[in-house]
Amino acid sequence: MPARVHAVLVVRPEGRIPTAPHLTRTLDALAAQTRPVDALTIVLCGNDPALTRIAAESGAEGVITASAGTSFAAATALATPRLTGDAVWLLAQDTAPDPDALLRLAGALELSSSLALAAPKLVAWDDPAEIVSLGVSMTRYGRAVELAAGELDQGQRDGDADVLGADVRGMLVRRESWRALGGLDPALGGADEGLDLAVRARLAADRVSLVPAARVAVAGDGVAAMARGRKFARRRAFSERTAALHRRLAYAPAATVLLHWLSLLPLALWRTIAHLVGKVPHKVIPELAATLLVMVRVAAVARARRRIRAVRTVGWSRLAALRVSRSEMRLRWESDAVESDAPVRSELRFFVGGGAWAVLGALAVSALLFAPLLAWPVLGGGGLEPLRATVAQLWQDAAWGARPLGLDVVGPADPFSALLALIGSLSPAEPSRALVVLWILALPLAVLGGWFAATRVTESSLLRITAAFAWALAPTFLAAIVEGRPAPLLLHLLLPWLFFAGSVAHRSWAPAGAASIVLVAVLACAPSLAPAVVVLWSAALVVVALVAPRGIARVVWLLVPSIVVFAPLIWTQVRLGNAWGLLADPGVPFAGDEATADPLGRALVAAGFPSADPGGWAALTDGPVWWVGLLVAPLAALALLAVLTPRWLTATGLLLIAATGLATAFAAVGIAVSFDHATPVALWPGSGLSLAWIGVVGAAVTALDAGIVERVRALRPIGAVLALVALIVAVAPSLTAMTPETPRAALTNGPVSTLPAFVAAEGRGSTAVGTIVLDPRADGLRVDVVWGGSSTLSGQSTLEATRTEARPADQELASLAADLVTPSSQDAVAALAARGIGFVLLEPGPAGEDDVIRGARLSAATSLDQRDTLDGVGATARGDLWRVTTDVEPRAALSAQQVRLQQLVAAGSLGVLAVALLLAVPTAASRRVARRTPRTVGIVRGGSR
Repeated sequence: MPARVHAVLVVRPEGRIPTAPHLTRTLDALAAQTRPVDALTIVLCGNDPALTRIAAESGAEGVITASAGTSFAAATALATPRLTGDAVWLLAQDTAPDPDALLRLAGALELSSSLALAAPKLVAWDDPAEIVSLGVSMTRYGRAVELAAGELDQGQRDGDADVLGADVRGMLVRRESWRALGGLDPALGGADEGLDLAVRARLAADRVSLVPAARVAVAGDGVAAMARGRKFARRRAFSERTAALHRRLAYAPAATVLLHWLSLLPLALWRTIAHLVGKVPHKVIPELAATLLVMVRVAAVARARRRIRAVRTVGWSRLAALRVSRSEMRLRWESDAVESDAPVRSELRFFVGGGAWAVLGALAVSALLFAPLLAWPVLGGGGLEPLRATVAQLWQDAAWGARPLGLDVVGPADPFSALLALIGSLSPAEPSRALVVLWILALPLAVLGGWFAATRVTESSLLRITAAFAWALAPTFLAAIVEGRPAPLLLHLLLPWLFFAGSVAHRSWAPAGAASIVLVAVLACAPSLAPAVVVLWSAALVVVALVAPRGIARVVWLLVPSIVVFAPLIWTQVRLGNAWGLLADPGVPFAGDEATADPLGRALVAAGFPSADPGGWAALTDGPVWWVGLLVAPLAALALLAVLTPRWLTATGLLLIAATGLATAFAAVGIAVSFDHATPVALWPGSGLSLAWIGVVGAAVTALDAGIVERVRALRPIGAVLALVALIVAVAPSLTAMTPETPRAALTNGPVSTLPAFVAAEGRGSTAVGTIVLDPRADGLRVDVVWGGSSTLSGQSTLEATRTEARPADQELASLAADLVTPSSQDAVAALAARGIGFVLLEPGPAGEDDVIRGARLSAATSLDQRDTLDGVGATARGDLWRVTTDVEPRAALSAQQVRLQQLVAAGSLGVLAVALLLAVPTAASRRVARRTPRTVGIVRGGSR
C-alpha cells in the first residue's frame, strides 16, 4: 500500500449551485476515511468568505487561492509542487467518497506496481444506486464514450477493471506517474481530462484500472466535470467538442496533423448540418467556437504532443482493444432507442378513418366543376397573369435585383415571387400550367390540409372529415378560386399546415422548423396577416413560458426565418418612407368585387364573406341576399359553445385565432396601400377571414367532440351534417361558377402573354428586351415598361404598386412617354434606345371610351407613325406595335455593390431557410419523441394531453 497519499481538493463556486454544503460533505467524508489521507491541499478558486472559512477549518496542510475562473487542470498544477508521498488523490468540492474508498483505491495500487491510475465508481450525490461514471473509452475517431453512465447499480459492472480511461474525479494517481505525465492537460477545457491522462499513461506502458468497490458520490458542480442541466448545455457542448478536437490533433500521427487541422472547418460545417438535422441547434455555436479555438491554439497542441512523446514507449495499437468499436456503438444507439413506458400517440387513421376517401371525393368534384380548366395552358382573368417561360427566369424574378416592371427599378423581390417560382418549377416545360393544375387540385388540397389540421383538435374520424370539408367550403377560399386570386388561394391551402405544425412547435424542433418555413410562405401570400401573427406568437410565447418553458426557444425561432426573408423588403420600404406598403397584397393589384368599408360590407365580412356578392348569390337572384350570412350561423354557434365544454382552454385559444383574424379582416377593408395606376386597391379581407375560419372550424369541432356526452353521441353527426349542409347552400353558386351553362367566374383561358406575339417571341428567353406600354385614359396617359416577353405574375412588385410619390425613374418615364406622343419632340426614340427599350405598344381603348380619349389615342398613334426610327409592326390583339430601329443599348447591369448586395440577400434568405429545413427533416429520434406525445393539443378524454 502506498506509504503516503496526498489529496488535492479543488473548490470553485459554480453559479447558483450550493458549493458550501457540497464542500462540507466532502470534507466530512475525507475525515471519515478508514484509511485517512496523509496530506490535504485545498485549491480555492475565487474569494468566497464562506468557502474560505470552511477551508481554513478543514485542517489542510495548505490552502492555495486562485482566480475564480481557474480550471481543474490549472488548479491541480498549482498544487503539484506541494505534493508529498507516493500518490495523489484528485478531488473536487462535490466528490464525497465512501469511508473505505481510499483504502480500496490505495490497495489496488499496492497490488500492482505497473498500475499508474486507479479510478473509483462514481455514483449520484443523492442516489447512490445510480452510476454516474464507471470507465470511459473512445471510438476510433476519438469520441469519448461513457461505459456505464446513467445505469442502475446492481453490481453488473463490478467485474470491469481494465478500461481505456476513467472520469478524473476521485482518481488516485501514483506521484511519479503524475509528474512524468505532466498532470492534466489544461487545453482540454475541463472535459475528457481523466481519459486523456489515462491514454498517456497507457502509452507509457502503465496500466489503468477501475476499482468498482471504491464509491465516490458526485453532484456535478462543474469543477472537475461538466455541469449538468439545460442551463449549462452550450458550455458543456463547447468543452466536450474542444477536448475532442484537441485530442484529435494531439493523438494524430505527425504526418497527418496538418491534414487534420485543414479538415476542422469542413468537419465543423458538416457537424453543424448534423446538429440541425438531429434537432440539437444549441450545439451549433459551440461547435464553431470550439473549432476556431482549437485551430488557433497551435502551441497548446504542440505542448500536448511533446508530453506524449516524452513518455510514450508503446504503440497506439496497444489501445485498440480498449476502444469502442462501431458495432458496439450501434448496439448502444439501438439500446437508447428502446421505447419507454411513456404514452404513445394514437394511429393517424388517414386511410381507415376516411381521410383519403374525402380527398379523393373532393378531387372528383373539382374535376367535374372545373372541367374547362383541363384544356387551358394558362390561367387568366382576375388577379392572374402568366408565369415566365423558363424556370431560370422565374427564380430571377424572385431574386434581389432589377425588377421586370418599371423603367429602372432595382430592389428586393416580393417573397411571393419565390413561392411562385417554386410552384412553376414543378412544371419546368410549361411553368404557367402549374397554376392551372393548382386550381384543379385546390379543393382536394384544402380537404387534405383541413383533415390534418383537425388531427390537432380531435381523434374522431367523423369530425376530422367534417373539419376538412368545412375548411374547403370556406367562402373566402371559393371566392379566391372564382375571382382568380392566387395569393389568397395559396394562403388558404397553407394555413392548416401552419396550424398543424405550429400548434406543437413547443414540443420539439421538427415541427418548429416546419412551422417556421410555412409561416414564411403564409406571410408571403398575405403580408397583412403580419400583425395578427405577431399577436398570436406573443400569446403563444406567454403560454409556453408558463406551461412548458423548455419550448420557449422553439417558439421564438418561428419568426426568425420570416424576419430574415422579409428584411430586405422591410428595409427598402422603410427607407422610402412607405412602411404601410409592407402590408400590400402581392401579385397583380386587383380590386374585384370585394366587400367595402360601409356597414353592409363589414356585416358581410363578419359573416365570413370577403366580397360584396356573398357566395355568388347576388348574381343569381334579384332579391335580397342577407339570409346567406345566416347559413354560417350554425358553425359560429358551435364555435362559441366550445368554451362551455371541458376543453374550454383549447376552445379559448381557437377563438383567439378567430378574433384576431376577424379583426384583421375588419381593418383590411378600410385600408388601401397599393394602386392600380391611379386607382387605390384595398387590402383583401379574405386573408384575415381565412385565419378566422381556421379558429371557427377548430372551435366548432371541439364543441362537437367534447361538448356531447356519450349517451347522446348521435347528436354529433347530426350537428356536423347540419353545419356542412348550411355551408354548401351558402357557397353553392361559387362552386358552380365554372359550369358551361352559366359561367360566372372571372377565370379565362390565357393569355399566354400580355404583349403581342412578336414581342413575346423576342423576349422569351431574356428580360433584356424592354417594351414601353402606352394607354391614354381619362385620368391621363398610363405608362408601363415591361421587360421580357410578358408582364408576369411573378414579376409584380409591391415596391412599384405601393409608391405614393413620383420617383426620379417615374418622372423620367413620364417625360419619355410625353415626348413619344408629342410630334415636336425629336430625341424621344433615342432616349428609349439608350434605356434598353426596343418596342412601343399603344394599347387599344376599352369599350365605351369617349371621343376625346379616342382622339388622344389616334393622335398618339399618328405621332409614333411619323418617327423615322420607329418601324410599325402593325395592329395586334394587344394594340398597335412599333419596333425601335436604332441600336438599342443593353439594359444597365447591376453595379458591383448591387451584385454583392444581391448575393448577401440570397445567402441570408437561403441560409435561414436551409437551417429551418434541416430542423424540419424528421429523424428516427424525432419520430420517437413524437410518438411519446399525443397528437391532439390540449385536454382530451382520458386526461391531459
